[in-house]
This record gives sequence, structure tokens and C-alpha cells, in this order.
Amino acid sequence: MWIDDLCKAIKCGNENSQDFRPYKEDFIKSVQNSLEDFVPLNNSSYRDNPIQLVDFFSGAGGTALGFAALNSVLPAFKMLGGCDINEISATTYSRNFDTPMLQKDITHLAFDDGALDEFLCEIGYDKTKPVVMIGCAPCQGFSSHRKRHWDEEDDVRNSLVMAFAEIVKRVQPDVIIMENVPEFLSVRYWKYFSSAKKIFENNGYIVKATICNAASFGVPQERFRSIVIGMKKEFVLPKGYLLPANYKTVREAISCLPAVPAGVASPDDPMHKSAAHKKTTIDVIKQVPHDGGNRPVGVGPKCLDKTTGFSDVYGRLFWDKPSITITHYARNPASGRYTHPEQDRGLTAREAALLQSFPNGFIFSGKSDDIYRQIGEAVPPMLSSAIAATVLIEMLSVIPSKEELEAGPKAVTEPVSSSYSSVIAGIKTKGRTIE
Repeated sequence: MWIDDLCKAIKCGNENSQDFRPYKEDFIKSVQNSLEDFVPLNNSSYRDNPIQLVDFFSGAGGTALGFAALNSVLPAFKMLGGCDINEISATTYSRNFDTPMLQKDITHLAFDDGALDEFLCEIGYDKTKPVVMIGCAPCQGFSSHRKRHWDEEDDVRNSLVMAFAEIVKRVQPDVIIMENVPEFLSVRYWKYFSSAKKIFENNGYIVKATICNAASFGVPQERFRSIVIGMKKEFVLPKGYLLPANYKTVREAISCLPAVPAGVASPDDPMHKSAAHKKTTIDVIKQVPHDGGNRPVGVGPKCLDKTTGFSDVYGRLFWDKPSITITHYARNPASGRYTHPEQDRGLTAREAALLQSFPNGFIFSGKSDDIYRQIGEAVPPMLSSAIAATVLIEMLSVIPSKEELEAGPKAVTEPVSSSYSSVIAGIKTKGRTIE
């Protein structure tokens, strides 16, 4: 069976001798299915695995969770640690993956050789073994929500991409993975991507970028993201396997949860609790039609009727569609379509986590606001599972044929748009995927 051959290739280091790509979709689904059973790890379960994984800008660990799920299918990745400047996020990562708690500033590591050497020693990095390096820099500086600031001085967070490129240049990992908002590949921010890409290519990497809809990978959410992968061999990018008609829906993700009033936790799950809304907010929500309804004109703050662009504010999610993009604002119905399809409240933290495809067994540290932030900032684990499976297949497979390359997603080679948000709107209207 191909899974046995894949396992043998990992154990024996027998990469580049077979083509495992015909089994990629089956492998992705197997890894995704294993997510449901996730519980916080003990490092004894992965410490002998042959491929090292180090995660910069790790957040709570949404990307790493995909690799952890893959380990449940076959032993491949050794979790070295997740590095994040936020202490609570770093604690969540450490708690779930049993790695050192690494609260550090990546810019310090990038431009101080001694600090980077000390960091690599701390996490047990072995330069003789293969390593996959993740660098999902914070996306706020690239977001389309900041269009009105695009003529101002560059957001300091954007320089973090270059800091990651400097670490890649020093460590020379076998695989580089970056995830960000689609605007990362827009006209306004293309210089950051192209500058980092040039550093990668000068160090022997083939670098490819694509924009995908997480819903096409089984995430119950319309979430368009840029994915950048670099390897020192030719490879095929991850490809979604679902068409819009088969996207996972809000109903599939959260309808199993018990009803709870606003601000009241489920007795069986403290994360199944929404914000304790003001009476005025509840009064507005009660007037919004169920199952995808919008705030009626004249209901709620008068300013919303005077300005276009707020049609989703206080709106309810549709039961039988994917949710909108889950952000750290998902707790607040006044921030978008973050109201439950039927119940008169915003989303609970558990609902937001499930819509991001986090399994129930994943444990978040911090207070309520911290948890919503970690959920909203994360790479959806169903998407990262597909990335992990794709990366392993590509690491172990022979060089792809011309036909395989042509059948895979096309790499983005020039800026997609001044604002990708308008492109997304067109894709949704036409009912097709970016691929």
C-alpha cells in the first residue's frame, strides 16, 4: 500500500525514488481526519521523528497543528518549538505540543548571529537533519482593511518578512512555508514578497506563491490566503479538492453545539460562551432575520444607514454556507456577520474555533479576548494539514513531470491587484475558486 511505501521512504531516507503525488488527495484527507482526535502532545510521541519543524510567528500553533495531525498518520515531524513575541500565544503552543515556551522577538534573532545560535541550541536543532521552517508573519500590516493607510509610512510589521528571510539564509532549511492575507501579493506589498523571494532564490530555493480559498480544503469558512512555499527542488503547490457546491457549512461545523444565552457558558464547555452583550445589542440582533439575515434599515446605530459598506454588520451567518472569514473580532456582532444563525448572540469562542477547524481537544491559554485573538490569527488547521501533507509528499517524491506541474495550481508571478478584496468579491459572485 502506498502509505506503507511513504512510511518506508521517511524511515529510510529514501526520498526522490517514487512518485507519491497520485495519492496526495487521499493523504490530505487522512491527515485532516486525524485532526478530530487531537489532544495535547507529549514530546515522547515525536522526538525520534526524522524531519525537524520550527515555527516562527507561531501564534497558538494553527500551522503546526497540521503537522502534528500528519504525525498521527505516520511519524515524520519532530516539533522543535513555536516562537512568538506574544507570551500567551507562545504558552498555548508550548502547552499543546510539549515544546519549550519561546517568547522571542524574531528581529533580534534575525540580525544577531549569537542570539540565533543560542535559540537553535535551545530548541535542540540538529543541522545534519532535514528541517521545515514556518514563517507566517503577522498579517495586519498587509490587510485590505488598512487601505486608507496605504500611502503612509510602511507598517513595521511588514519588515518581519525580511527578518524571516534573513533567518532562512542563515539556517538553510529544506522547506520554507509562509502564509498571509492575499494582499501580501498585491501591488502595494509586492516589494516585500519579491525582496524575500530574491533572498530565497539566491540561496538555492525554488519559490512559488498561490492564493487559495481555505474552504476548498474543507475549512467551513470563506478565507482567502496567500501561500508561499520554497524548496531546493521542483515541486507542486497545494491544491484544494472541493468545489463550492461541496464546501463545508456552518451547520456542519457548529449545529451540534447546545444553545446558550449571550454571556452564559455551557456547563460542559467553558469555551462555548459568547460575549455578554448590552441590551441594546441584543435588541438589534433580535430584529435580524434568521439564517443569513441582514440588519433591517433603521435598526441599530443610525450611522450604519448613512454609510455604505456595513451591510454585514449585525448580520447572521448562513446555516448552509461557509462562514465569513473568522478574525479576532468574531466575538462582536457589530464588527461583521458574526451573529449566530438563530440564537440572539454573537459567536462563542468554541464556535469560532470550530469554524477555524480547530479540534475540541486543542487547549487555548488566556482570557476570553486572548482566545478569540489566537483563533482569529491562526492558520486554519484543516488548511495547514493539507499544506503539511503536500510538503511531505513533495519532499519524498521524484521531480514532478511536466504534466504534474501543469495540472497543479499556477504560481502567482506578478501582483494580483491593488486590492485583492475586489478580486475575492468577483470570485464569490461567479461561484468559482481561485484555482
